Amino acid sequence: MKRLLLPVLFSLALAGTASAASYNIDARHTQVLFTYSHFGLSHQVGRLMEVSGTFDFDPAQPAKSSIDVQVPMSSLSTGIAKLDAHMKSPEMFDAEKFPTANFKSGKVTVIDKNQLSVAGDLTIHGVTRPVVFDVTINKAEIDPARKLGVPDSTRSTTIKRSEFGVGFMLPKVPDEVKLSISMEAREPSKEVPEAKKPG
Repeated sequence: MKRLLLPVLFSLALAGTASAASYNIDARHTQVLFTYSHFGLSHQVGRLMEVSGTFDFDPAQPAKSSIDVQVPMSSLSTGIAKLDAHMKSPEMFDAEKFPTANFKSGKVTVIDKNQLSVAGDLTIHGVTRPVVFDVTINKAEIDPARKLGVPDSTRSTTIKRSEFGVGFMLPKVPDEVKLSISMEAREPSKEVPEAKKPG
């Protein structure tokens, strides 16, 4: 099993006492970014504009936590239309044939009170590889705007795109791609109606 070092900082913004709950990822406050070197001359940044999924968390039994994240590859955006079209084409991620990237956790191991090891499957371009995420629990606080259960996390890691079958322009364009995710999730029963949501 390949190990991806993925520090994850969980700021558990919870109203009152934290309790076990199933959360929906809040796409309005979640960003999925990727960075890669362009011939060693510059570092290009892109974003996957849409994300969905669930996060089950029990602070009393963190080993029972789980996360399932889906990202539509059609939402890939670099801000350059021609580059976006090429990245979604069969030469690269083939978004029409492989429309979704996904991470689904499996075993969660508690290392200590602030550290978890999360093993799961990462799927990109139709290729699924086992990975292990190293997780750091940061702190717990109350969401001042909504007073609701809102787990918040920031994570980053580096993968090799060739391992997912994306080898275009190797080795001129480097293999490594850095992924960065800033995520919030909310209890479905407590989600604020769209018209009443603060920014």
